[in-house]
Amino acid sequence: MKMDLNVIIEKMETGDQDAALTALQTFNKEKSQCFSFTSGEEEDRERLGELVLGFLERDLQPSCQLACLETIRILSRDKKSLAPFATRHAMQILIRHAGLGQGEGVTPEIPDLEVIVEALKCLCNIVFNSEAAQEAGAELHLIVGLAKRLKQCREPQWNHDVRFFDLRLTFLITALRVDIRAQLARELRGVSLLSEALDATLGLCWPDTYEVARAGFDGCSELPPLGRQETERVMEILKILFNVTFDSNRRKVDEEEAATYRHLGAILRHCIMSTSEGEERTEEMQSHTVNLLGNLPLPCLDVLLMPKVQQGSIEYMGVNMDAVKVLVEFLEKRLDRGNKLKETLLPSLNLLTESARIHRETRKFLRMKVLPPLRDVKNRPEVGNALRNKLVRLMTHIDTDVKHCAAEFLFVLCKESVSRFIKYTGYGNAAGLLAARGLMRGGRDPGHYSEDEDSDTEEYREAKPHINPVTGRVEEEQPNPMEGMTEEQKEYEAMKLVKMFDKLSREQLIQPMKIGADGKMTSLEPQELHYLASQQFGESNNSDSDKENKYDAG
Repeated sequence: MKMDLNVIIEKMETGDQDAALTALQTFNKEKSQCFSFTSGEEEDRERLGELVLGFLERDLQPSCQLACLETIRILSRDKKSLAPFATRHAMQILIRHAGLGQGEGVTPEIPDLEVIVEALKCLCNIVFNSEAAQEAGAELHLIVGLAKRLKQCREPQWNHDVRFFDLRLTFLITALRVDIRAQLARELRGVSLLSEALDATLGLCWPDTYEVARAGFDGCSELPPLGRQETERVMEILKILFNVTFDSNRRKVDEEEAATYRHLGAILRHCIMSTSEGEERTEEMQSHTVNLLGNLPLPCLDVLLMPKVQQGSIEYMGVNMDAVKVLVEFLEKRLDRGNKLKETLLPSLNLLTESARIHRETRKFLRMKVLPPLRDVKNRPEVGNALRNKLVRLMTHIDTDVKHCAAEFLFVLCKESVSRFIKYTGYGNAAGLLAARGLMRGGRDPGHYSEDEDSDTEEYREAKPHINPVTGRVEEEQPNPMEGMTEEQKEYEAMKLVKMFDKLSREQLIQPMKIGADGKMTSLEPQELHYLASQQFGESNNSDSDKENKYDAG
């Protein structure tokens, strides 16, 4: 039976607990799936919110507490009627019911988990929708209460829902408030705290300092998939850790911090190697893991290669490459999907680029996977379904970040050698990165790379003299368009072309460019175009105008 909002308010105003409970339960059932609200009733909804908060300050039966909190959860979906819930006093009431109050001594020995979960859901809605509530949460030290309960990650009294919404609320408030993010990271030692929560959720054991295994499955080549609830909590922890480590790879870390990040990195390696119930969930968990790995200080990524080589492992140069192989597969899967490449592809691409830059074994393994010795020299580098072809196609992508990251990855795999880079991608595809780096004249960017041979296949060595460096493939010989022309005719055609360029340049349709002394592209002035054309035919500047006049009349 549908109940009018004013009738519910009237029943609440009587103060009778039983009447209020009946009214609220009817309202909650009717509005349980309501996410858009009738305009013009904002004041009534706010009044109902005030009355419900007033009830929560009383000594209520658990069922009435729960009904009041459910009503607040529903009302807090409406951003226009949040005022009663965004005050310091309202937040204090909800924090107390969530069992997160500081020094109040109000948490019962046997907490009502349903009430706690409902209060946490209310806080999630309100914090997400209201800056005033975020401010109040900061003043009331909400993050301290959350951190205190996160430390109890191995205690059996808290069920999945309490743990999950604790984590969801922590994620929201650290995402929305930079000061709280910093407080959790530094004052509350957030990386260690959340690493411990991740360890407990995954059920890990530690055969070695930076080597982890699933408890009860140590030495097993295949692990059972994580359960749905564990996967949900793992992903929330990964998202919070992403927030608190956002600037970690941009600053120097001391020895103690490096050890903390390596410890976390070892757990993340386990996450990237784990599966969940269903391919979609597995990929989502891997995505959050990759995002977080990209925040770790680069030297700490060596933990990805630390586990001993075991039966069934991918071994390369005596190193366990299982994690790197999974990262490459994840990259290719995102690449094949082709949706929102900037958001979905770049984290894994950047991670592999930086790993290859700093770890020789990783770079060599990736080069073997991505840039194997060239055999196909008949097709352009961007044509085909090999990983190299797919990445070269990205080098001319419309999104600047995407094409830059793809080019940077391949450039690092080529040890930042211009000649090798052009060999695998073609000069046309490589030009963007080379221009940005000031390497249009060739050479190599300074980098810490070992010397190793770029062994050419027999097919490549035979075809090399016939490969067009711009397209990166063997081209069919084309007839010379100037064959049979006199020198004067050639010069006339050249000057005609110069004048076309000059006209387009003056109309600002194109900007002719040249390679400067620093290897970077600079503007080419019209007089320089004329000079270059005359130099081609060994004529002096003084005779240029005579020649032009002679052939302009023809």
